[in-house]
Amino acid sequence: MGRIATAIDGQFDALLQVPDDARRELYEAMRHAAIGGGKRLRPLLVMSTAGLFNVDESCAIRAATAVEALHVYSLIHDDLPCMDDDDLRRGKPTTHIAYGEAAAVLAGDALHALAFGLLTDERTHSDPFVRAEMTACLAKAAGPAGMAGGQMMDLVAEKSKFDLQTVTRLQLLKTGALIAACVEIGAIMGRVPSDGRTSLRGYAHDLGLAFQIADDILDVEGDEQIAGKALHKDAEAGKETFLSLMGLERAKEQAQMLVDQAKSHLKGYGEEADLLRAIAEYTIERDR
Repeated sequence: MGRIATAIDGQFDALLQVPDDARRELYEAMRHAAIGGGKRLRPLLVMSTAGLFNVDESCAIRAATAVEALHVYSLIHDDLPCMDDDDLRRGKPTTHIAYGEAAAVLAGDALHALAFGLLTDERTHSDPFVRAEMTACLAKAAGPAGMAGGQMMDLVAEKSKFDLQTVTRLQLLKTGALIAACVEIGAIMGRVPSDGRTSLRGYAHDLGLAFQIADDILDVEGDEQIAGKALHKDAEAGKETFLSLMGLERAKEQAQMLVDQAKSHLKGYGEEADLLRAIAEYTIERDR
């Protein structure tokens, strides 16, 4: 994870060189949000899945950077006053606090565009059909059937009472869709046909839910200094979560069950999938 984080920072540093013109503050805001901090779990998933199929690492890191760029865009926008209104992200001031709301919106927009620019670049993959499929995959994960739809449900949750089925759907869209896209993109890069990715999709589905349950537990039991962000906000906003609907102990049991289930989807792979198995365990062992 540390090695991938360093590589991702290097990619962003090279891609976001600050120009000596009136766009300077935009680039600085993008760098503020994208470089340093964060678990880099999503790039790690891309790299780990691509590694199963011997994808060239220099190509895979570009796709991984695209996914992280999209993730960072979503964090910038989620933190805005009109959304979750957060002041702290990854242990530093959120982008709109550091650079103002207008620059933050533009930084998010630009990182969104950067993500698709990377995926459509032939340096990321020589096959145009692979590039097109990766792009379509990430677009679906980002849109109303993915992160944007989940964020809208999350906003509605502040004034509605959601049951467990609805909260599950919300999190599968808001968090799970991009996690699933990471695994899918890694396999697409390896030219695995759609019907050959079924077990990986099962892994990603269960991983995404386990990750979110663990997040809900951290929101109650975590340390803000370690987490690098404000905690206890869901309860204060009156939102239903996995924890509020299931209780702490059942939520922990459910998260472990999902991790075990995620790993069981990888039974067709040998030790080459050990990193994916370790990532599944990490999702519920992490402290941030």
